[in-house]
Amino acid sequence: MTVDGTCPACGRTVDPGHGHRAPTDAPGEVAVNAPAETAADASEPLGPIPWHLKLLAGALALYLGYRAWQGIEWLAHQF
Repeated sequence: MTVDGTCPACGRTVDPGHGHRAPTDAPGEVAVNAPAETAADASEPLGPIPWHLKLLAGALALYLGYRAWQGIEWLAHQF
């Protein structure tokens, strides 16, 4: 695809939603129109874990612990 959005072979306009990145020659080379990701972007620390995610994880742990206890009780009564 050329810069103006047309096919270099036939000249028709290409749908930008179905385009692909241009291939690169070197492993460290960035493709044309690729998002610029620098080393600073990749090394940024993640933010804190949201409180509602911690709450969900705690509730899940309690639920699975309760279900495991029910399974152990069920096994104990089977023998």
